[in-house]
Amino acid sequence: MKLRIAIWSGVGALVVVFCTLYISATSPTPLGIVWTLACLTCPIALARHYTLSFYFVLFMNAATYALVGLVVETMRRHYKRRLISN
Repeated sequence: MKLRIAIWSGVGALVVVFCTLYISATSPTPLGIVWTLACLTCPIALARHYTLSFYFVLFMNAATYALVGLVVETMRRHYKRRLISN
């Protein structure tokens, strides 16, 4: 289970990297679908009015994905046991 949570965290970090690269390459101010996608995949992006370093955003998104991964993997494990016992 620890490996799966680490994978969730790594995916969260990769999302920030790819999102940052894409937004930097396409336009100076992200609009429309790009900004909506950034807010959905990187919740810390909602704090865009504050100056946040790239590494802080990277850490916070990795932590957020790790927390989501912990919840999902715990629920998956619980329901998997329940299906096996029935």
